[in-house]
Amino acid sequence: MNRILVIANETVESELLAHAIRAKEASQVLIVAPALSGRVRHWTSDDDAAHAAADERLRRSLDRLAASGIPANGMVGDADPLQAAADALRVFPAEELVVATHPEGRSNWLARGVVERARRRFGLPVVHLVVDRDARREYLAAAA
Repeated sequence: MNRILVIANETVESELLAHAIRAKEASQVLIVAPALSGRVRHWTSDDDAAHAAADERLRRSLDRLAASGIPANGMVGDADPLQAAADALRVFPAEELVVATHPEGRSNWLARGVVERARRRFGLPVVHLVVDRDARREYLAAAA
């Protein structure tokens, strides 16, 4: 089986994501959209709006994948993308991890080294997709 775990938030609706999944001929796909919220909302446990927004993006992504003939499941995950991946891997033993981010300079995940930390932490091949909506560009980042 070729199981792919995808961690993506605002970039979850990427067209490149569907192409990457199709190219890998995944037998199972799990999309996790972390529920990102501001620090104050997180500290006060007021994450309802963040969860609802992530759920809506996830639903649109799953619909787009299904329309492309790619069956996938999804869930809203922890605000920390690495924790969201760890939680998902407990129930979905993936062979590969796809992380979709905004480009350098706009991505909090890249600023925090999420892609490299995922490579070290999980010991899985990690594919990094970059979605630059402003430039209307999506591309595969070079592997480290």
